[in-house]
Amino acid sequence: MELAKYSMGVGDRFGHQAAAQLSAIMEAGKRGIQVVPVWNKSFREHSIIGTTPDDVRTEVEAAVKKCGYAGAYHVDADHISLKNVDGFLASSDFYTLDVADFTGHPAAQADIQAFLARHADLIGTPLEIPGLGESLLVTKAEAEAIASKYLLAVQEAGKLYRHILASKGEGNFIAEVSMDETDLPQTPRDMLFILAAIADEKIPAQTIAPKFTGRFNKGIDYVGDLAQFEKEFNGDILVIKFAIARFGLPANLKLSIHSGSDKFSIYPIIAKAIKAHGCGLHLKTAGTTWLEEIIGLAEADGEGLAIAKEIYGAACQRYEELAKPYATVIDIDAAKLPAPAEVANWTAQQFCQTLRHVQSCPQYNLHFRQLIHVAYKLAAEMDGRFYKALEANEAIVARNVKENILERHLLRIFG
Repeated sequence: MELAKYSMGVGDRFGHQAAAQLSAIMEAGKRGIQVVPVWNKSFREHSIIGTTPDDVRTEVEAAVKKCGYAGAYHVDADHISLKNVDGFLASSDFYTLDVADFTGHPAAQADIQAFLARHADLIGTPLEIPGLGESLLVTKAEAEAIASKYLLAVQEAGKLYRHILASKGEGNFIAEVSMDETDLPQTPRDMLFILAAIADEKIPAQTIAPKFTGRFNKGIDYVGDLAQFEKEFNGDILVIKFAIARFGLPANLKLSIHSGSDKFSIYPIIAKAIKAHGCGLHLKTAGTTWLEEIIGLAEADGEGLAIAKEIYGAACQRYEELAKPYATVIDIDAAKLPAPAEVANWTAQQFCQTLRHVQSCPQYNLHFRQLIHVAYKLAAEMDGRFYKALEANEAIVARNVKENILERHLLRIFG
């Protein structure tokens, strides 16, 4: 099973927007932009909302049939581990091997030394990586430090991959290695050794999601040095090309940008790079659809707006609980959050303008947006009231979902 050159993770936490998401993909296709959708949902999200991996597959298949979609698509077991992967084996054909918890923890010293010995040709001699513009010289001490940070993580990815392989069989699923939800950014030289370790573990990774320098906070723009990101992103692409040839990794191995939704300031950099290098990209945009659901409900006014306001008020009260699981990917200044009493008196327009990611709008508030982003648990607790509102306002919500994916994401990156 081979992942297409361009793919996009389109998470749908509440299982109501697959058709709207697919309509954006199909519209892009009509404009000559071929991007394969990948519906991703994590064990954490299933646990919070009360759904199962099989629910995702059911929703996706129904949307494919409803829309008459004839292209490729996948269902991603997002950020899984050995502890929870078994529940995804029947329904998923894409597996995000999340080993961020193991980064920074050293493997056995004997394993580290054996790894360094296997890849002695990468150490102490300048490496010429085409296009990089400079020789890459890694000392023995630097290589040992890199291996100490990442070898254990890749070993764990190997265990997880082989567990899935035993059930699914070779060639029947796509593997992605994810190291993004960590405080340790990976440089292109780190990437070289990580890829060497992935090859050693015989993981046929088709995408890899590193942690770049800068902040990839949920649902808002990139925060960081754009020039540094551009250097790292292009460097990673070149190192991946080098590693494919050097280590025999899959020819379609590509970068994956996690928490990639709404990173508008780096989209031109990404678009330029993937075109210049002729390489692929996987962009994961999980929670942005949930935000568009809230925007659609608020825009509908009445009960929809009441639900949106209620969720915000409850989110303020339960901030610590909601924020804790996402601590590495949010930055919320509580002092810049509007008071729930103030929000309770807002019009539909005020709520939408504050939440919708239009940076030129004076009302837009990135702190408000991040808090709503992590507050989806509250909608799940509404005893079906939230779902009824989605169904009652399906057309308005679907329009917002489609417009967001098509106009703000697909066209900006792949157009």
